Parts: sequence; C-alpha cells; structure tokens
Amino acid sequence: MQTQTRARFASRGALGLTKQEFALLERLRTPQQIQAYLNSIAMNHEIGGETMWSVREVIRHRRAHCMEGALVAACALWVHGEPPLVMRLDCAPSDYPHVVALFRRGRSWGAISKTNGAVLRYRDPIYRSLRELAMSYFHEYCDARGRRTLRRYSMSFDLRRVDPALWVTNARSCVEAHDRLESSRHYDLISTRQERLVSRRDRFEREAAKLVEYPRPPRR
Repeated sequence: MQTQTRARFASRGALGLTKQEFALLERLRTPQQIQAYLNSIAMNHEIGGETMWSVREVIRHRRAHCMEGALVAACALWVHGEPPLVMRLDCAPSDYPHVVALFRRGRSWGAISKTNGAVLRYRDPIYRSLRELAMSYFHEYCDARGRRTLRRYSMSFDLRRVDPALWVTNARSCVEAHDRLESSRHYDLISTRQERLVSRRDRFEREAAKLVEYPRPPRR
C-alpha cells in the first residue's frame, strides 16, 4: 500500500498511476479543463448498485457521480501543485449530499463539480469564504418535491490525509475517503427558524429541473 504524502506536487510514483492515467491528469492544467473533462464523461447512475470509484476506476469506466468526480478533480489539481481539497454539501434526509473539489485563486474560492443537472455545477473563484461558496448552491439545491434541502457544509478536507492507494488506485469502493469526509466538521447554513421560511420550487422550476445532461438508461 502506498504511503501518505504531503508533497505539493503529486508524482506518478506516489499516486501509483500508469503513464497513460497520469498523462491524462497532466493534460488537465486548469480548473476549467478539469471541469470540461468531467462534463465529457457520462453520469454514473450506479445501475448495478452503489459505487465509490477511485480516480483510476473513473478513468477506466469514463463515468462518475459527484464524489467520484470530486476525487478525480482533486487529484488533477494535486498533480499541478494545488492541494487536493474537497467539500461536502449536506442536506435534509429527503435528498442526497453533494461533493465538490475546491480551488483558490488569490483569496477567493471556486469549485469543480460533477453533476447531471444544470445548476449544481462549476463555480468561478469569486467567493470570499467556503460558507459563501456553499450558499451559492442553496436556492437550486432541491429534492424531487421541490423542497430546498441544503443545510450544512463541511470544512475543506485535504485528501493528502488519506493514503492515495485508498482513493486514487483503489480497485474497490473508496469507503475510507468517503467516511473521513462525511465525519469531518460541518457547519450549519441556516437556522431552524430560517428553515421554516424557505419556499419550495414553483411548477416552472420543477419542470426546468427535469433537464439532465446524461439520462438514466432505460431498464431492460
């Protein structure tokens, strides 16, 4: 198993990737290029059951869901000398959490996001704090019944704290990386009193939300 590293630049040897896998990440030199790559691969609808693929498995399958995409984005940033940071957006029980990779330009935060809809996507590096960045997702973060469900956000989690063998080249589910992020400190975005004031999506918004980039394949 690979040892952990706090190096600024992630080498191919430290990550355990093949030349071809590492070359792909090397080509993704900017957050915009990383986002374009994630947009170009299909959504992982987890047809055969829940997955938590590593960077290697995402490259191999050419599809990902949000956590898997965040691992790829964080790894690509690390290859180019930026810390592999991720943030978890937590929600009400009626919805699903979302995970993004974080980057900074100057003092401002931005996010790279793998999503199937039109709204929980890339964020330009214009946000002064992680709370401000997380709040940029609040209005559009809704469940199937149109309820706005975003409630908390995590501190930035540095994936250098997890052995690369557990999230970069793992052939099995990346459970440890997921669980470490899930158990990291989270901060409330709204109070209980404010929660009662939050409106639902109207009919037009609910219809617009049905647009997806990669439709779920029909059942056979």
